Amino acid sequence: MSAIASKELHFLIDAEGALIAFQEKEQSWAGALAFSSEDLARRFIVLSRLDVAEIVSLATDDHASIAALIAAMKRRPIRYALLDLDYQSGHCTQIDFEGEGFGAATERQFVAAHRNDTDRDRG
Repeated sequence: MSAIASKELHFLIDAEGALIAFQEKEQSWAGALAFSSEDLARRFIVLSRLDVAEIVSLATDDHASIAALIAAMKRRPIRYALLDLDYQSGHCTQIDFEGEGFGAATERQFVAAHRNDTDRDRG
């Protein structure tokens, strides 16, 4: 847990109750979107215009719940969490899963894939 300084993680859930994950093009694995604060999660939702049903929180010291969550994510092609993904810059921290817990943390920089209003087709 040393890679995560926050006392809680905030995950985004869709209307069916599934965790929302990010998968790069042509990659086998995806990363669950997680945020160190509810404010950062809400900011991501607003900027990305993502259809999110709710934000759920999990205490980082609740090892049993974390183990259950990671086991559930591994049934899908989710193998890491993307902590505090900034929609505008594409910067975040990738937290790999190790067994039933969180493991190594790596800084990541994605190319921001969003379009601003001037890029939209106005035709």
